[in-house]
Amino acid sequence: MVKIFCVNSGETKSFQSGITLRDACKEFNLNLPYDVIAARVNNEIEGLNFKVYNHKDVEYLDLTSDDGMRVYVRSLTFVMMKALNDLFPGGVVRFENPISNGYYCRMETPLDDEQVARVRERMLEIIAEDLPFHRVDCHTAEAIEVFERLGRIDRVRLLKTYKYLYTSYYKLGDYIDHYYEGLLPSAGYIKLFEIEKFAEGVLLRVPDKECPTTLEDKVPQEKLQERFEERLHWHQIMGVETIGDFNLAVNAGHAVDLVNVAEALQEKRFSAMADEIKSRGARVVLIAGPSSSGKTTSSKRLSVHLLACGLKPFAISLDDFFVDRVLTPRKPDGDYDFESIHSIDLPYFNESLTRILAGEEVDLPYYNFVTGKREYNGKKIKLTPQMVLVIEGTHGLNPMLTQQVPDKDKFRIYVSALTSMKLDYHNYISTSDTRLLRRMVRDAKYRGYSAIETISRWPSVREGEEEWIFPYQENADVMFNSSLFYELAAFKAQAEPMLRAVPQSCREYSVARRLLRFLDYIIPLQENILPPTSVLREFLGGSTFTY
Repeated sequence: MVKIFCVNSGETKSFQSGITLRDACKEFNLNLPYDVIAARVNNEIEGLNFKVYNHKDVEYLDLTSDDGMRVYVRSLTFVMMKALNDLFPGGVVRFENPISNGYYCRMETPLDDEQVARVRERMLEIIAEDLPFHRVDCHTAEAIEVFERLGRIDRVRLLKTYKYLYTSYYKLGDYIDHYYEGLLPSAGYIKLFEIEKFAEGVLLRVPDKECPTTLEDKVPQEKLQERFEERLHWHQIMGVETIGDFNLAVNAGHAVDLVNVAEALQEKRFSAMADEIKSRGARVVLIAGPSSSGKTTSSKRLSVHLLACGLKPFAISLDDFFVDRVLTPRKPDGDYDFESIHSIDLPYFNESLTRILAGEEVDLPYYNFVTGKREYNGKKIKLTPQMVLVIEGTHGLNPMLTQQVPDKDKFRIYVSALTSMKLDYHNYISTSDTRLLRRMVRDAKYRGYSAIETISRWPSVREGEEEWIFPYQENADVMFNSSLFYELAAFKAQAEPMLRAVPQSCREYSVARRLLRFLDYIIPLQENILPPTSVLREFLGGSTFTY
């Protein structure tokens, strides 16, 4: 017999060894608002077909959890891939990126409206059949043979550079695919989705995590999609669409070339932005973006190019315009909400900008983070014709921040690490996970935080981004993608030991395991081949810029 402690109900029950999580769930009679679709087992995410042979702590998950939603989306993607394969055998499908509150999937031969409708109907048939997702564990060499027969060269390339003896793949009926994390027990667990034409492919729409009985609202994000498409175009030109491609190139001795080209592409973007700022005659450059997007290094590299254009950039930090700490808004739990735009003294900031742009000499404040109060240390500014204000901060694109500054005087830049590398054609790497790795490495190096501390703070950071940053990203004049297709390989050496040090007794263990699963596929790069001006140096250290 084995004992299972159910975190949801606080009960402990005994079961026959080998019972599945699904069967055990029935015995606990949980009254959750939505269907259970996965579980956290000793702080590791498992599917409901997982069999219990030892005592376990189990927390059952539904679609309102991030982990539950990931399991749902992976399983829904598998159903869509099978439907496409059934209707259009041999067609190559790429699961590209999240966009417009859905997921963009691209076909080599675009589908028309009638074909998309057929795919939807076939997906509904698969769901109605309630086909099971069946996992097959095997030698990696055997999996390579399986995917070679299927013509999935993207998967073959990845597995040929995989260091472990064993791997797995999944079957759905007669269709075979691979996902590096768990799936639903069967297709019948999928209750809600939509699929529609989008760009050169389709948009797979999913339930709203806050209200899983409705679909996520579709949000127009044309500029964001343009940046993803631009990066994809360059990946294709360079022949490194996937981690498998990248690993093979590194093994062939092309690591330095890959780094240099990636950095050169970013350098061209900085130069183009500086040229556009000068041609527009903008006097205020606003640089915004989510946590660990590389805003600070981006502002410094852009400033170098502005100087090369004959302009004199002057940096202003939004942090220096915080309200006194006692006036900072608070969250429902009573903690200070430093992510809120109202943590900034908006009237004072707008007044200062207006006076600066009018040609007045203005005393600039300095925020003392020890006392939590604004101070002055004699720093002044008086704008000259060649000067450009460069203001970097979370809320740069929020209209409230600069509502008294005419639009003609502003140039708005949104910076984010829009990951476009995939493990293989059907497994994308989350932009949020990339930024979390950046932040984790930086926090350890410069702030003395452990991986546990960074991971535990991440949900709160993400909530702030959803409220205060993402709604305004399309306001940007330019979107800058700070991600580099080699960056996960550059972070691996520092990130892996930190993640492996997270004990299973911590709730953060499940996130650490997820990050390690895809890092396991990546061949690390030597950090010394990165240039000292790289955006990644903001996190790894060794930058020539002062932070």
